[in-house]
Amino acid sequence: MALITPKAAANEPTQEHDGYVIRATPFKEAGRFQLCGVITKEIDGVVQTHDFIRADTFMTMEDAVEMTFFKGRQLIDQQGDRIFG
Repeated sequence: MALITPKAAANEPTQEHDGYVIRATPFKEAGRFQLCGVITKEIDGVVQTHDFIRADTFMTMEDAVEMTFFKGRQLIDQQGDRIFG
């Protein structure tokens, strides 16, 4: 399994949502792409991060990225800043 690093690689797509940044970090596993991402937000001058991975896999990297953003937005909408606690 791939490790999620705190620094974004240049080729990792990002998307902003309600003041949060979602970074898509899918990785190839058994010929498919695993849904994986990082949510960050600066709170009181400190960057908070939440790594997430799901069992969902996709045939293409593009589909995995799209669903990573969807799941990230869903987590933010449901939990807000509690996601970091």
